[in-house]
Order: sequence, then structure tokens, then C-alpha cells
Amino acid sequence: MRRSLVFVLGASIFFAVAQATAQEVTLTARVQQADAGKKSTSSQGTGIVVWLTPLDSKTPLKPFPAGPLKLTQHYKSFEPHILVVPVGSLVQFPNHDPFFHNVFSLFEGKRFDLGLYEAGSSRNVSFDRPGISYIFCNIHAEMSAVVIALQTPYYSISNAKGEIVLANVPVGRYAMHVWYETALPETLKTLTHEINVSAGMSTLGVLQIPTEHPSNAHKNKYGMDYEPPAPDSPGYDNHK
Repeated sequence: MRRSLVFVLGASIFFAVAQATAQEVTLTARVQQADAGKKSTSSQGTGIVVWLTPLDSKTPLKPFPAGPLKLTQHYKSFEPHILVVPVGSLVQFPNHDPFFHNVFSLFEGKRFDLGLYEAGSSRNVSFDRPGISYIFCNIHAEMSAVVIALQTPYYSISNAKGEIVLANVPVGRYAMHVWYETALPETLKTLTHEINVSAGMSTLGVLQIPTEHPSNAHKNKYGMDYEPPAPDSPGYDNHK
């Protein structure tokens, strides 16, 4: 009798785990960029971020993918260019260049100014609310990055082939958001919509992304145009 009870309990646990696993799916998508001015399309679309925000209160939120939360300054650039983090994360900004940087973000998302800091040192920023932060250096105008703070772990950044993979997504209703760096705010609103993820679902299809060409110019932290660093300034590159 006891053996039968143990068998029944074991089988129940097995099927419960199997059922729970079956309620998660991996979703794929392909990005297709369309240039209305040139009447052409391309499947190459790297750096496009897609995330799913649960609309059902019972949808489980799993731990965020583990990984170093760093935006490294190296060769007058930020690495990586796009960083997705969970809300509340502490992100490190190490300076690996042989000169000073002044990292700041004053436009959207998290607002901060890290001031001048030298080679080999680092600063930290807490991204304590959801949003998109555009990061710059007050000395080197060519430096830029984006930090996206999310309240959901279900996200993906497209690769060089325009491929999106969202793994282990529980079934349920979601708001699907799309972001890319050249998009106008009104375009991003039109790309946001509700989807219903079912057990047999495996693809989000082709995501049509309009190619836009806004100006990439930005001001420094004082709202003024950049000036080339003087040879005796802390941000001047003596290793050219």
C-alpha cells in the first residue's frame, strides 16, 4: 500500500512538473527593416530590443538572466552599446581608457552626472525605475550608449541577422514592446500591442520596423555644442 502511495505521489509530481514545463514556450521572431524613402526592405537589424510585459497577475516573473552589469568605457566607446537591466540594478561604469571621462544622462530615464573620473577608476549608478536612459560622455561627443531598465525578464536583443529569441516565456497575455535607437517616439507607440502566448505558439512572425533617420547630434551636459578637448585638458587623448 505504501509503495503504491509513493508511486502515485511520484507520478503526480512528475506530471505536475511536466505540465508546468509545457506551459513555457520559446518564441522567435525576425526583424525586417523597411526604408520607405528607398522602397526597400532588409532582414539585417541588430540592436532591436523586444520585451514582453505580463498583463495577467498570475504570470510568474522568473529571475533576470544573470550577467555582469557593466558599461565599460574603452577606446572612446561604451561596451556594450545597449544594456538591458532589471529595475533596481546597480550598474558599474569602469574607465578602461588612459584618460578621463565624464559619463552623464540628462534626457530620459535615469538622470545622473558622474563627473570627471580617471583611468582605472569606476562609478556606479542605480537604475531604480523602469525606463530608457541615453548615456553620453561630456568630453567625447562620439561616445553613446543606452541602458534599458525593465520589470520583466522576458526580453531579447536582435543579432546581426535580425533574429529575436525569447526563451522560457509562460503562457498568458502580454504587452509586446519594441525599441530601436533611431525610432521616433510615435513609432514606438504604434509598435506596442497585446499578444496572447499559447502553449503551441513558437513564433512572433516578422516584425516590420520602419527605418528612420533622426539627427544623431546631441548637446553636452550643459546643453551646449561640444568643443574639441584642448591638449592640456583631462579628456585629451595623448595616445593618438
